[in-house]
Amino acid sequence: MRNGTNMINHFDHGVTLPKITRKTTKNGRRYFTPEGKAYPSITTILGQVSKEGIKEWRKRVGEEEANKISRQASTRGTAVHQLCEDYINNVPDWNKDVMPNNLASFLDLKKIIDERLDNVWFQEEFLYSDKLGCAGQVDCIAEFDGQLSIIDFKTSRKPKKEEWIENYFIQTSFYAAAFYERTGIVIKQCVILITVDGHEPQIFKIEPYQYIPRFLEIKKKYGF
Repeated sequence: MRNGTNMINHFDHGVTLPKITRKTTKNGRRYFTPEGKAYPSITTILGQVSKEGIKEWRKRVGEEEANKISRQASTRGTAVHQLCEDYINNVPDWNKDVMPNNLASFLDLKKIIDERLDNVWFQEEFLYSDKLGCAGQVDCIAEFDGQLSIIDFKTSRKPKKEEWIENYFIQTSFYAAAFYERTGIVIKQCVILITVDGHEPQIFKIEPYQYIPRFLEIKKKYGF
């Protein structure tokens, strides 16, 4: 939400999160805590669920087309995430030298950010949970519609149905649980904001923590 100086408000919460490091290995990303523990990333764990579906999709569209779509999606996703981060952090010239298609994707989210996101706590922060044995990097922790929220920014070529994005819900539920474990502060909701080609952006809200049992089920199934 823009304030009187036309900037996004940031909340002086006085909370300090432990600093952890990240390394990409042949088995996926690993995070290393100050206590010397190594945890798999939430995306590495959830990636196991997606493997079979991705394999079938690649077979259906062909390897060349699949590689092209994957590269474009990755480039666009990274660019839109960076735009969100810079804009919310009030970086001057946040839109300088941005590809028009990436800027258009971000502008679909900008109106939502301006009107409904306020009092930013953290952006692109590492979080980990000793209880859940996992770590990851949260997009944004801020108030959304007046409620302290885990906020995740996504890009998509087509509109999503709720049953297709269970991984998004699991991921944000994990961040809510990890944040509570590190700070004792309760997240009120998890919010997924998706910019969609040729469509209005989508907003999904869930109760935090509700997908933790499903996360533990997946973690056990794939041996993490």
